[in-house]
Order: sequence, then C-alpha cells, then structure tokens
Amino acid sequence: MAAANEARDPAKAPRQGLARDVITPEGVPLRFELASRSERATALIIDLMILFAAIIVLVLLAALGVGFGGASGWGVAFALLAFFALRNFYFTFFELRWHGMTPGKRLLQMRVIDRYGGRLRPESVFARNLMREVELFLPLSLVASAGSIGTGNWSILFALVWASLFTLMPLFNKDIMRAGDIVGGTWVIKAPRSRLLPDMVQAAVAGSEAADPEAPGYAFTREQLEIYGIYELQTLETVLRQEGPTAHETQVEVCERIRRKIGWQGEEELQPRRFLEAFYAALRAHLENRMLFGERRESKHDRKK
Repeated sequence: MAAANEARDPAKAPRQGLARDVITPEGVPLRFELASRSERATALIIDLMILFAAIIVLVLLAALGVGFGGASGWGVAFALLAFFALRNFYFTFFELRWHGMTPGKRLLQMRVIDRYGGRLRPESVFARNLMREVELFLPLSLVASAGSIGTGNWSILFALVWASLFTLMPLFNKDIMRAGDIVGGTWVIKAPRSRLLPDMVQAAVAGSEAADPEAPGYAFTREQLEIYGIYELQTLETVLRQEGPTAHETQVEVCERIRRKIGWQGEEELQPRRFLEAFYAALRAHLENRMLFGERRESKHDRKK
C-alpha cells in the first residue's frame, strides 16, 4: 500500500529521463536520480564563489600580516600559489570528507557516486577533480595571463573554445557527465534529505513496539556483524531511504541476501523493513565501537583485524 501511494505521488518520482539503476556488488539494483545540468552548474558556481572568496581572504591576510602590498611580486606569487592549492584540493578534500559532496553540492542536495555500484574510491575522486584542471582552470589561466605572456588573439580564442567544449560536454550526453565523470567512473545524483541517521538508528533501536507491541525484535552476533563494513552500511542506508514503487521489493531482496550471507537463523516470515533497520542499527554501533579502538573497516573485502 505504501509503495502504491509513493508511486502515485509525483513529487517522489524521479524526473523523466534522469532515473538510473546501479547494481551493487551484492547484485541488488538501486535506483537513483541524476542531478540536472542546471543543478550541477549552480553547485559549481557556488563552489567557485567559495573558492575565490577563500583566496581573497588569504591574500588579504598575507598582505596585512606580512606587508606584501597588493601589487608587489610577493603578493602576486602568494595569490597564485593559494589559487593553485585551493583549486586543486578544494573539491577533492570535500568529496572525500563529505562522501561525494562539496558545499555547493550539499546545498543543492547532490553527491558523487561510483556508477558501477562500488564505494566511491579516493582514486576516482582524484581523477575526476584533476580533469577539472584540464577542463576549466588551465584554459582560463591562459586567457587571464594572455596579456602578460604576449600570446595572440588566436591563442585566446583557442583557450576559450577549449574551455567551452569541456564545459558544454554535459549537454551532449544523456548521463550529464563531464570529462571528469567519464575518467573517474562517477555520476552526480540527487541526494534529498530524508531522515537523519541518528533518527533512523533511534527508530531501529526502539523498534515500533509502541505502535505494534507484537513487533519482532532481531538480535545479531558479533560474528554476523563482522561480515560487513562501512561501504555496506552506507548501501543499506540508501536502501532504507529509497522511495517509490520498487522500494519494498528492493528491501525484501536485500533482507534475504543479508539473511543468507550472515547465516541468520530465526523465523521464516520476516518483516524486511524492521529486520533491515535492526541490522543497520546493530552494524553501525559495531563499526563505531571498532573505530573507538582505531579499527576502521571500509568494506567486507578488508581483512579483519
């Protein structure tokens, strides 16, 4: 019934042409909605504004603290160095730290994912953001420095065409990928805020006994929780957040796969949603406890410590 209501709710349905299915390593298909071209452009503009504001603040602080002066050679050198460092590490830092989000993407509720269903790897993040140097910053740097290095109009025109071709690339492919996404194997998807993780855990721990006193409780051993890592926890979170006509079927399939994987013995007729919420809460508590002792397990493929 809930799935049918969600299917009739147009606000919860993916926009036409932007829905994509990703097959996780467990073989479970998850449906995501790609971020639109305008949303990606807006997020980039926001990030660039933050980036340039940070550079201006750094230059002003350097000028005030060291007495460089706006037009001095040291001031220009510091500005160039700060611009190089920030433009190369701003996007990478935030996407690694915030699970595929930058401030601009976070504001517009978007994030980067691996389009083959795996966890977002650091090398993919580095690759997609290194390409931005080739796509945008390098040609714009050539245009900005044209007067000082004496390049001709043809060189400026070439740089502008170069930047335009890369910038407009998302307009000419159905997956709205820029060159960095192609190289890094990534998609940028919508990541709407729903329930916060603490709320989800609290609901799972408390269960729904208040609403249903006969609701089953599920307990898991340490050995069962040791099978999975952080990536699987994040994938399970995505499954629990999923909405739409296929959400229930996905939860049933994931529930059965987890049950077989961990060798869980119990009642035959499970309540998939409650089982997954209980397993999510237990797994998260287990992983957080491990991290308190300096043990971080990224995925089920990491060797147990």
